[in-house]
Amino acid sequence: MIRLQNVCKNYVGRPALLNVNLHVAMGDFAFLVGPSGAGKSTLMRLLYREEVPSSGNVLVGGVNLNRLQGRQIPLLRRRLGIIFQDYRLLPNQTVFANVAYILRALGIDEKDVRRRVESALCVVNLENKETAYPSELSGGEQQRVGIARAIVNGPPVLLADEPTGNLDPATSLEIMQLLERISERGTTVLISTHDQPIVNMMRKRVISLKQGEIVSDVDSGLYELEPNGQ
Repeated sequence: MIRLQNVCKNYVGRPALLNVNLHVAMGDFAFLVGPSGAGKSTLMRLLYREEVPSSGNVLVGGVNLNRLQGRQIPLLRRRLGIIFQDYRLLPNQTVFANVAYILRALGIDEKDVRRRVESALCVVNLENKETAYPSELSGGEQQRVGIARAIVNGPPVLLADEPTGNLDPATSLEIMQLLERISERGTTVLISTHDQPIVNMMRKRVISLKQGEIVSDVDSGLYELEPNGQ
């Protein structure tokens, strides 16, 4: 579902990713971890075509993102579920309208919009909040709205960039468990995170980056600050 082949990404004066090879299969749940500057955010941006590699290939769902034309990028992003640390909700829109936004942009029939939004809000346990505004919600609730928005169109891939960065430990665990349940329904989930306790508790696949290179890739792994665990 996600494949990087010999991917390098260079910025002026420094490399961000060095010869990265990665495969995340359909239905996998994986954490992408590493210290600040390791290349996690760069890798995630490559996957939703905010960046392009300096060399190598990035494929999502069999589509080589390097070959996309500019007009095709919005369509790619509508087919992905993307969750951000800062929620990125529309402050003047209700919860329902925030989740419905992508469906309405695609021209989906309003009856189908309501059905899909209600279903997504039910998944994240916010069916009683559809008329609320973001400012009326806690941080955890706002992130769950972000998750509902990400899954409302039934994407095969869910990308989460530091989804618990602004949340307390208990709420962070709830969010991760919610993402795990979504993965169990067949969605490929890749999460970039610094949250060492949560990663260690979940015991899922852990892909570790350091200075732009994958230094370990372990099933049911731990977030180790160094490859030898020291």
